[in-house]
Amino acid sequence: MLALVTFVVVSGCGSGRIVVPVTIDPAAISRPTSARQLGDHEQAVRGIAAILLQDLALPVPEHVTVYVYNTRKVFERGLIEDARVSPARAAELSDFAIGVGKRRQLLLNDEGADRAGREWLRLIAHELAHVCQIELARGEGRGEQWLAEGMAEWVAFHVLERLGLDTLANRRESARLGIRNHAALVAARLDLETLGSPRGFTVRHRREGSLPTYQLAFLMADYLIQREGFDRVVGYFHAFSRSQDRYENFARVFHQTLDEFEHEILTHLKSVVP
Repeated sequence: MLALVTFVVVSGCGSGRIVVPVTIDPAAISRPTSARQLGDHEQAVRGIAAILLQDLALPVPEHVTVYVYNTRKVFERGLIEDARVSPARAAELSDFAIGVGKRRQLLLNDEGADRAGREWLRLIAHELAHVCQIELARGEGRGEQWLAEGMAEWVAFHVLERLGLDTLANRRESARLGIRNHAALVAARLDLETLGSPRGFTVRHRREGSLPTYQLAFLMADYLIQREGFDRVVGYFHAFSRSQDRYENFARVFHQTLDEFEHEILTHLKSVVP
């Protein structure tokens, strides 16, 4: 069967929590032809998974559990009880995030969500991309965080383009305009060392602005994808299934050190940012 879906209101996390277990059969799944086909969580996950599998050959797991919460506080509790996130980290994440991708889990704060809207679909695609990265790396928090976030944005924009809701070219242009005054670009120091860790990335985007920091991550990932190909970026995350050395993996896959890439990408960004 293409997808088995059960909606269960679970009292363990209090009211306002819905669990949507989705089982995906890659051999039977089909790409959606319109965003109108993706009006609920099951349809959205199934349709986006089809695009990730068939367009990008990403390893969407056969079983994904979607947790839907109706308020920020319930979302925070869900991060602790369903995703086993520490209370301190859950409080921090729930303060700014409305979605989190974990190993074979999607956790979504659905408060005020515009079902089948562009940003709702972008969020689900972004978080499902993180689920795929975790499958590739066989663990969470591996790889450069800026590349994980940037690749997830790239994947999400590809999904929107496939659905006729946006284009990668439009998102590139918006990102270039959006980072013009980003502190790292103005200072001519990206500090990828800090942006490379989950904690460092969080600190930076909360200090320097969430949108421009994610736009910066997208542009850096997009540059690598255009230079090396999407498959090589996928291979980078897969490299962490064999070794967790972030510096060695980056150098081996992309044939340059992180410092060398930082210099190269800074020069590139200066040339394309108006």
